[in-house]
Amino acid sequence: MELSKKLKEKLENRIENNSYRSLKTENELIDFSSNDYLGFSKNIFRENKLKIGSTGSRLITGNTASIEALEQEIARYHNAKSGLIFNSGYTANLGFFSTLPQRGDVILYDEYIHASIRDGIRLSNAKSYSFSHNSLTDLEEKLIKYTGIVYVAIESVYSMTGDSPDLVSISNLCEKHNALLIVDEAHSVGLVGEKGEGLVAKLNLENKVFATVMTFGKALGCHGAIVLGNDDLRAYLINFCRSFIYTTAPSPHHINTIDQQYKRLEKESHQKTIIFELKSIFRGEVSTDFIITTGKYSAIISIKIGENTITKRLSRFIQSKGFDVRPILSPTVPKGKECIRICFHSYNSKKDVRSLAKSFNQFYEK
Repeated sequence: MELSKKLKEKLENRIENNSYRSLKTENELIDFSSNDYLGFSKNIFRENKLKIGSTGSRLITGNTASIEALEQEIARYHNAKSGLIFNSGYTANLGFFSTLPQRGDVILYDEYIHASIRDGIRLSNAKSYSFSHNSLTDLEEKLIKYTGIVYVAIESVYSMTGDSPDLVSISNLCEKHNALLIVDEAHSVGLVGEKGEGLVAKLNLENKVFATVMTFGKALGCHGAIVLGNDDLRAYLINFCRSFIYTTAPSPHHINTIDQQYKRLEKESHQKTIIFELKSIFRGEVSTDFIITTGKYSAIISIKIGENTITKRLSRFIQSKGFDVRPILSPTVPKGKECIRICFHSYNSKKDVRSLAKSFNQFYEK
């Protein structure tokens, strides 16, 4: 999907005004530009001969050929045309939503959307409206109501509930109403698709989605994120996105870690089957009196309790049995939807999962 005419004109104006930003990789010149005042970034890890630190933002001295090569490799992995790495999922979402939507545009977002996207929306000049969670009817009513350039923000797996939208139907609605669809894939990377490439790629919807945000801090076990889209989107973010422009580049060690984790993911993505087996065991053993929310693509189960005090008491009880579960309290979730969030992992055992379910049942029987 292409940038809007309005955004393309802003990029063209930068070129005409000789203010267009582009990334340049490292050079052999004598350094009088970087922020590496004490030279610490030039220290090298002996085991892998990688420099330790960054020297500035990517538009000044912090860009490297290895970062750009990794961006291209990750884009290929997820069947995207181009990508731009950010230092975290938070700054990726904050930057995207505060940069792309313009005054007069509209952002429609699922009511359960992540806080990082909400914060980006607050910094935007666009108008914004939520639609009921996973509701195709409410989304279409708003797509009909609002005209102009409309962005639709959803997650492929929702972090608090573990459920997923009907992504095919939502993408069709966006195509029908000429809206730009943005999908946060934070909790689907590594778990969804043959090689963990995410829900958009699994469903072959790459050409119907304007941008996807992949984060590395969940299944990949490291840190950072990448915004995937076309070359124009990447160029626009480089030129206008403040959370990219005005931050220090990721270190060589950081980039190497992301690279190694993607290589490992490609080899070991089959481990996701263990997670879904464990989730199934838990659901079969835990009392049906609990209200459970999850989805077929998710490693997350949400057990609704509905009140902060009881939710905290339940989590303490489960922790006393030796299991690390955490309460999700309001205002992180809406009042009345307080819950215990359980995340399953390939390294959890069937025995432990059965014992966890037993502990929940014991609390309920008290």
